[in-house]
Amino acid sequence: MRYIGRRLLYAVFVIWAAYTITWLLLYALPGDPIGIMLAASNDTTPETRAALEAEYGLDKPPILQYFTLLFSLVTGDFGTSIQYGRPVVDVLFGALPHTVLLGLAALVVTVVVGFSIAILANTVRSPWLRNVLFTLPPAFLSFPIFLTGLLLIQIFAFQLHLLPAVGNEGLASIVLPAVTAGVPASAAVAQVTSKALSEYLRSPQAAYLRARGLGPGRILVGHALRNAIIPAVTILGMEFGGILAGAVITETVFSRQGLGRVLQAGVLSQDIPVVMGVVLFSAVLFVISNLVVDLVYPWLDPRIRKA
Repeated sequence: MRYIGRRLLYAVFVIWAAYTITWLLLYALPGDPIGIMLAASNDTTPETRAALEAEYGLDKPPILQYFTLLFSLVTGDFGTSIQYGRPVVDVLFGALPHTVLLGLAALVVTVVVGFSIAILANTVRSPWLRNVLFTLPPAFLSFPIFLTGLLLIQIFAFQLHLLPAVGNEGLASIVLPAVTAGVPASAAVAQVTSKALSEYLRSPQAAYLRARGLGPGRILVGHALRNAIIPAVTILGMEFGGILAGAVITETVFSRQGLGRVLQAGVLSQDIPVVMGVVLFSAVLFVISNLVVDLVYPWLDPRIRKA
């Protein structure tokens, strides 16, 4: 219980830190959200500006704005979007399913690609092929996400006409965005898992199992992979948060709906309630993914339960 309590306190601290840093950055940015809002209308009188500033709480001192918004978020009141004129919660919940679906699909790509490279790199007998497999993770990381997405669109949408280039229509539309976000994330999984497999397969325990007559397949699946799961799960939790954080790039390249597109529009229009809401949602999703990893640890490694 003490372990779970520490993890929960850490989760609360991360969410508060994300909220505070984002608020400070938004407050430091030059810009005038009310001016942007009034620019779209013909009513730019001082009375209208004063009324809008009072409505969104922008007429209060900064420190009071900070605590007022923090208290509202804690109580579940995310305010009203300056850009959309609707409750922020409605805007976020309308976009959230698209981003979560993209994140889960990218996570599947991450697991499949990362574990496949790690297993093949430790089982193939050809030295040159093994070297090629070991160079793939650094190559994945060297390509910017937007460049990977544009390259996939060019090949699979425009040249081969196999998959749609943009949009949210149908499961086929999520394949290219999931590969774009998932392949770079698989690099860390492949490296960590490959190292863990290599260390185990060269260990005295593996030699003992071979001496007892166990085949390479049983040693790999029954023992080496189990030993490699713990570091891989750690990386997966962090990579899932990274995939969600990078959704703004992936969703923009593929013109998909989601929190990333909402965040992009919110930053451009200085829509503070929406930006704060997206950041808080993203922080909560990141914390939940890491909290799940932390809670799975004791189940995977009994030594943690005893600590």
